Amino acid sequence: MSDGAVLHVKGRVLVGPEDVRDELWVVGGRVTYDRPAGARDVRTVEGWALPGLADAHCHVGLGPDGPVDAGTAEKQALTDRDAGTLLIRDAGSPSDTRWIDDREDLPKIKRAGRHIARTRRYIRNYAWEIEPDDLVAYVAQEAERGDGWVKLVGDWLDRDLGDLAPCWPREAVEAAIAEAHRLGARVTAHCFAESSLRDLVEAGIDCVEHATGLTDDLIPLFAEREVAIVPTLVNIATFPRLADGGEKKFPRWSAHMRRLHERRYDTVRNAYDAGIQVYAGTDAGGSLAHGLVAAEVAELVTAGVPAVDAVSAACWGARAFLAAPNLVEGAPADLVVYEADPRADVRVLAAPRRVVLNGIVIE
Repeated sequence: MSDGAVLHVKGRVLVGPEDVRDELWVVGGRVTYDRPAGARDVRTVEGWALPGLADAHCHVGLGPDGPVDAGTAEKQALTDRDAGTLLIRDAGSPSDTRWIDDREDLPKIKRAGRHIARTRRYIRNYAWEIEPDDLVAYVAQEAERGDGWVKLVGDWLDRDLGDLAPCWPREAVEAAIAEAHRLGARVTAHCFAESSLRDLVEAGIDCVEHATGLTDDLIPLFAEREVAIVPTLVNIATFPRLADGGEKKFPRWSAHMRRLHERRYDTVRNAYDAGIQVYAGTDAGGSLAHGLVAAEVAELVTAGVPAVDAVSAACWGARAFLAAPNLVEGAPADLVVYEADPRADVRVLAAPRRVVLNGIVIE
C-alpha cells in the first residue's frame, strides 16, 4: 500500500466480544469508522476481523542456550506475526531487542527485562542469578529497562531438596514488589509449585506465569487480590517429557511435575470459574517454538474456558491487560482477518486470511 492508500475492512469486525460492526477503514495506518471522503486507491479485505492477537508470555531473542543473534530473533518475531500475534509481552529475555521497535513490520513488544533468578536456580544463561539481598536493586534495574513489567523466577528445582521450592524469602519479595510498584512497573513470576504462591500474592504480585500449583485453598486469595494467571498450557504439555528426563536423579521432582501436569486443566478451569483473569501465553522461545498462540487458545477451551473468553484471553482482554488498544477510533491498525467467526470455533485462529500491522497488509 502507498502512503496515501486506504484500507477497507468489511464483513464482520469484532471490536469486542459482543461488539460487531460491518466495516472499518484504515487511513494513515490508523483505525477509523468514518468513511474517508473522496478516498482513492482503496484496497478491500473481507472476512472476520479481530484486533491483533496477544501472546502474554513469549521470549523473543531467547534460545535453548540463552541469547540469540538478531537474525534469529527476527525470525522468531516474524513467525509470531504470521500466526496473528501482533502484541507480545516478552516475559524475560537476555537479548536487547529494542531494535524491533523501529520495525513497522514486526509485532509490538512489552518487555519485562531479563528474568531475575536465585543463584543456580534456573536455566543457565537465561537470567540474572542473584541472592536475596540484591533482589530490590535488580528489580529496580529491570523495571527501568522494561516496558512496565518485571519477571521473577518464583520457584525452581532445589537440588538439595530434590523438588520444587520457593526461591525467595517473603521479606525479599515484599520489598522487591514494593520497589517495582513505586517505579510504575507490574511484577510477574514463574511459578510451577504450590509453595511459592501465597507469599508472592500476599506480597502484592500482579500476575503469575504457569500457576500449575494453584490449589483450591489458594484460588480465593488470587481472586480477592485480582492476581491474573497465564497458564502456558502448550508449555505445561512438556512436563511428562521433563519428568522422564529427571526421573533417575530427582524422582520426587519428577513425580511432582507429573501431578501438576495431570491436573492442569482442572487448575485452569477452577481459576476461571472463580473469576481469576486468565490470559493466553505460549512460553515461546527457549526450547518452545514460536507461533503457537492459536494452539494455546485451543488448550484453554479444552480446559473448559468458554470459546469467547478463550479468544478474549488472546485478544480483547489480553490487550486491555497489557495496556494496548483494541480496534478503537484512532488506534494503530493492528488486526487479523479470518475466514469464519473464531468465537464459534477457535481452530479458525490457526489460519489467518490476512494480517494487518500498522495499517500495512502483510503479504
